Amino acid sequence: MDLTPFLVGFVVMSLASVALYARGSKDPEIRHHTYFHSAVPFIAATSYLAMYFAIGTVTPANGVTTPIARYADWSVTTPILLAGLVMLALHERPVGRSAAFLVSIITLDALMIVTGLISSLATDPAARLAFYLWSCAAFAGVLYLLWGPLRSISAGEGGAFNRAYMKNLPFLTLVWFGYPVVFAIGPEGIGSLAPNAENWAILILDVIAKVVYAFAAAANVERAHLEGRNAAGRDDAG
Repeated sequence: MDLTPFLVGFVVMSLASVALYARGSKDPEIRHHTYFHSAVPFIAATSYLAMYFAIGTVTPANGVTTPIARYADWSVTTPILLAGLVMLALHERPVGRSAAFLVSIITLDALMIVTGLISSLATDPAARLAFYLWSCAAFAGVLYLLWGPLRSISAGEGGAFNRAYMKNLPFLTLVWFGYPVVFAIGPEGIGSLAPNAENWAILILDVIAKVVYAFAAAANVERAHLEGRNAAGRDDAG
């Protein structure tokens, strides 16, 4: 197996983590987004390093090589990304007021990752398909919460944070749709994508979802925070 995508992933994610933290806002009201976005590629870098050394990589009877580190990465990084979106949708309310949404969406997200892993490890084709579809169902639940009640709450509040949410949400949604597609056409699915090609495809998706998205999302949040602060200043002056 070509280990190049894993090495490239480690280097890119490591550098991105440092850059995101250095560039991110340290304003107490929104600095948690800086922590979120810099932590995600750091975790991903750890995963890519493990995959480079083939730590936790298994090949069950179905012949499909499954890097457990990749799913461990997703099980931590995707909840962090979702937490940032949920808090943005609720316009940075205290965590206590967003707990119900956070618990619900992270539970569905965890189920999505775990069932995806089970599908990859399954030796029976029917079981593999069943767990793949169940993973997609959990993904649909995540999307429902993001595009349904959370979008309605954000739209009801209006303002700069809602505009930021409606920029960040489609971006992440579109990128995340790529993962089940790659899974379906890769070795775990119909097999039209070779293992090395799948690794490169997932690396590209990871860079977009965890680095490009992070820079764009952080910029949108910072812009919204600045707009809100300026608007509050004008109201006080008036």
